[in-house]
Amino acid sequence: MLSETLNTIYCGPPPGPAQLWYSWNFDPVLLSVLAVSCWTVRHTTSGLWAVAVLFVAFVSPLCALSSTLFSARVVHHVLLIAVAAPLLARISPARHPVHPAFPLVVSTIALWGWHLPAAYDLALSNVAVYWVMQISLLATAIWFWRAVMAPNRPPIDALSFIVIAYAQMGMLGAILTFAPSPLYAAHVVSPYLWGMEPLVDQQLGGLIMWGPAGVAYAVLGFIVARGWWTDLRRVQA
Repeated sequence: MLSETLNTIYCGPPPGPAQLWYSWNFDPVLLSVLAVSCWTVRHTTSGLWAVAVLFVAFVSPLCALSSTLFSARVVHHVLLIAVAAPLLARISPARHPVHPAFPLVVSTIALWGWHLPAAYDLALSNVAVYWVMQISLLATAIWFWRAVMAPNRPPIDALSFIVIAYAQMGMLGAILTFAPSPLYAAHVVSPYLWGMEPLVDQQLGGLIMWGPAGVAYAVLGFIVARGWWTDLRRVQA
């Protein structure tokens, strides 16, 4: 039963250290979408960086590693939510942006909902559900970042919602870090390929939501603050 589940994971069977660097994902549909996306955003630096991040997340061995380790899956999701999404939001600003509160609630529900054990395990055992997970996480995050980065958004307001967005991710990370037992059947065996207990892998994933994810949100906060400071100096000049 477990082997059948592993074979249906989109990125392929969980690789061990010896197989990792051979575990690239050359799905022709995915590569075509990324190629078209690259052509579409070729004149924008942020867009090209966003496509590069998506390439790392879905084509590079990180995709396969996230089938093995929950901690790698967390890195994958952080790249989508806190790196690719704001880059894409920056090149496609909303014409009529909503207040960030509602997009924050929706994106939070998506993040927490997909980390419920039943939903998470289903996504890793069914390719269609896997893509529903990825697209919903990315789309709701883009919606949130478009609202936060709206040109008329007061800087203090934007910074406050960036802090809140990081706080909710950190709270989820805390739950995962201090859970007394492994929560995900999808990672109950595969971490042993890397000499890691499943609970330790889960705890590492929770800590990544605190640490590296916090760096990404801090950088975004700095960008917002720098933009506000530049505008302020331009007005004063």
